[in-house]
Amino acid sequence: MKVNVEVDCTPEEARRFLGLPDVSKANEAYVDAVVKAMQGGSLDQLHALSKQLAPMGEIGMSLFKQFMGAAATAGGKKG
Repeated sequence: MKVNVEVDCTPEEARRFLGLPDVSKANEAYVDAVVKAMQGGSLDQLHALSKQLAPMGEIGMSLFKQFMGAAATAGGKKG
């Protein structure tokens, strides 16, 4: 048996319903720090920053690319 439930709500409503914490202020601080780090930085500095931000460094980025490629391929199939 397969049951589908569709819920129409905003991301904020979903966050509250699931009891997840509000991390909007932390996200704003994080984005501001990244923007400041990227402004005026050399290409080498930006590359080093991107490696630090990616989980598990380059291995994590490689796995993410593979995941996104597989998702894009599967997205075109209908079953």
